Amino acid sequence: MKIGAMELIVIFIVALLVIGPDKLPSYARKFGSAMKAFREASSDLTQEFRESVVDPLEEAQKPLREAMEPLEEINKEIRDNVKGVERDLNSIGKKKKDSKEPEKKDTDAAEEAVPEEAPAEPTPEAAAPVEETESSENAKADDAAQENAE
Repeated sequence: MKIGAMELIVIFIVALLVIGPDKLPSYARKFGSAMKAFREASSDLTQEFRESVVDPLEEAQKPLREAMEPLEEINKEIRDNVKGVERDLNSIGKKKKDSKEPEKKDTDAAEEAVPEEAPAEPTPEAAAPVEETESSENAKADDAAQENAE
């Protein structure tokens, strides 16, 4: 709470009217000495409170803060990595505005690695006609037996 010049003038006028001009200086001195004693007492209490409560708490918090520093660094690194992944996921499929060429996808790189002129060689299974073997005949017989049982 601040007291401005207008408030001081009002207080002075009221005190002058109530106390009187001859007793006002002695009361002002008493008020000044009371304010000085109040300030000293409050500063002593503040200092005592600081020494008995605040300083021990700060000393107790110091090791905890030191222990938290590596965790905070790890947290920051993880958040940075997550933001990077989010940016990468958001940019998938989008063209870069600054580049003149469209971005190549990983599938394009894989297709470029295989020469297009090389003819595809037929595999032996594809070239040979499919013949029914005994195992496939047995499987068909089992299926038919199951259908008859139902």
